[in-house]
Amino acid sequence: MHKNKMKPNRSKARGECINIGLIGFGTIGSGVAKFLLESRGVLLKRTGMEFNLLWVCDKDLSSKRGVNIPKNILTRDADRVINDPGVDIIVELIGGIHPAKEIIIKALSQGKHVVTANKLLLASEGDVIFKKARECDREICFEASVAGGVPVIKIIREGMVGNRFSSIFGILNGTSNFILSSMTGAGSSFKTALREAQEKGYAEKDPSLDIKGFDSSHKLAILSLLAFGKRVNLDDIYVEGIEHISNFDIQYAKELGYVIKLLAIAKRYGNELEVRVHPTFLPSGYLLSSVSGVYNAIFIEADLVGKQLFYGQGAGKLPTTSAVVSDIVDIGYNIRCGKGAAKLIVPKDTEIKSIRKMDDVVTRYYVHFSAIDKPGVLANIADLLGRHHISIASVVQKERSKAHIVPIVMLTHEAREKDMQAALARIDKLPAIKKKSVLIRLEK
Repeated sequence: MHKNKMKPNRSKARGECINIGLIGFGTIGSGVAKFLLESRGVLLKRTGMEFNLLWVCDKDLSSKRGVNIPKNILTRDADRVINDPGVDIIVELIGGIHPAKEIIIKALSQGKHVVTANKLLLASEGDVIFKKARECDREICFEASVAGGVPVIKIIREGMVGNRFSSIFGILNGTSNFILSSMTGAGSSFKTALREAQEKGYAEKDPSLDIKGFDSSHKLAILSLLAFGKRVNLDDIYVEGIEHISNFDIQYAKELGYVIKLLAIAKRYGNELEVRVHPTFLPSGYLLSSVSGVYNAIFIEADLVGKQLFYGQGAGKLPTTSAVVSDIVDIGYNIRCGKGAAKLIVPKDTEIKSIRKMDDVVTRYYVHFSAIDKPGVLANIADLLGRHHISIASVVQKERSKAHIVPIVMLTHEAREKDMQAALARIDKLPAIKKKSVLIRLEK
């Protein structure tokens, strides 16, 4: 028995407590419900407000979730929750675009404030939802949509509201970071590291969204909107996953003084914004390089605060519950003070006019060629790179294997993506090149 356990209170008049309707009773929803039922006393002591779980809605009400919910607050009917005049805040935790979008729009229209963790929905339909929130003078909070227990949304929206942002670099997917950390630290193969992540519950049965980089791109779209005031279409974000990263490249990164991370990157260049997600060589002494396991980290550079790093658990039941509860309390303060949508959801104006095309990105590169060991091959590669305005910073050629195939590893100086891709297309057609060349971008 928890000391702070309190039963839901339906007898209180509206205004004496903040009433919550929870829609979505899965992993995160059950964590939020458990906290609101068993730790209401904690919030009462710390905030002076009582938060009351009035409804729990889900299609599946029979599966065990490790929390006892009073039967009188359970329902399968989302409209019953949304239309209840006693509900102050709708917490949407079902995920996906439909019917989550319709639920949130209905809730705002009914005068409810909304808390959501739905990164895909906000990245895809955020402009529609934020516009509706403004029209209805209601608040929508979404701290749990990016980096779970790391309060980066609040940091950007409130703590850094006076800053002009230059760049954001983020390790935003714990699954991919766990896999790369296992490959780096234990020498595990990609398949072994993925299987371990699934066994530990860090990766889904179908891990595609994580390992292919799409989860990170959804989060990057949200951060870009908040920091730069520019809505980025998901199709405009260059996305490359980690499924082709080999132990060979992990080992070479170590030897060259780098580590490989799946990085989400947003950079301002005048009135252009560069947005991309891909495996990245980072110097081993760089702040983000030491972030391992399922942890997330966001590195922000802005004019007033300079360089800042925010680090913590980015996913999981408890960290995400923490973020959801924080949003609930924030809205509770506004309700108690008689405020509506008190926070600026996103900047109204922006200097950013366009998204930089990936072809125009300029960076350094690591390239791994697999070539037949014979005279002239290295010279041919260097010649083709030079013809495309790519300068070699260093080159390493290992001893031949039994099949007479040698790995040639190069680091380039800064070059344009379009030129690099054109050069590789020609190099890979050389008779001496036996595998598709591996390219990984570098960041300082």
